[in-house]
Amino acid sequence: MLLKKQTVWLLTMLSLVVVLSVYYITSPEQQKADLAGVEEQKAEGTETAATESKDGKTVISGIASDEKFEALRMKLEEQRTKMKEDLQAIVASTDLPAQDRSDAIEKMNELDEVAQKEFTLETLIKSMGYEDALVRADGENVRITVKAQEHSASAANEIIQMVRTELGSLQPVAVQFEPVK
Repeated sequence: MLLKKQTVWLLTMLSLVVVLSVYYITSPEQQKADLAGVEEQKAEGTETAATESKDGKTVISGIASDEKFEALRMKLEEQRTKMKEDLQAIVASTDLPAQDRSDAIEKMNELDEVAQKEFTLETLIKSMGYEDALVRADGENVRITVKAQEHSASAANEIIQMVRTELGSLQPVAVQFEPVK
């Protein structure tokens, strides 16, 4: 019995070493030694990060999404995670008929598909030149909030047409523009 415990312990440690090695190899490269560091600032709801070299010139600069958009994304993700947990409980239950479990699996797949389509639409809208976009599809409606300098009915129609191409024309689409801060 003692030999089996030692074997299990050894295999566990070896597995841990393999997992950590794979993580280390596939993780993004660490900052080079010639970079001075990363400077982070918060100003008016946006987060700015700049990487500077030794001579003080900015090498890389980027602006992250607005905190409000990120909070809404996190809330939506939490709701979906809760729904998935409930559906997984149904799938794991042996007391329910097979049809109910099958329906729960289908609903989980639909949640994943909707999340993927939302992400795709956000990326497409950003590629149209907008600073940020938030797409929320709840099955009945599609609500889109776009962060832009200027807005017009023609821009909203362009976004709606793209959404209908991607999701189909059965769902009503609402586009709301939010000014850039």
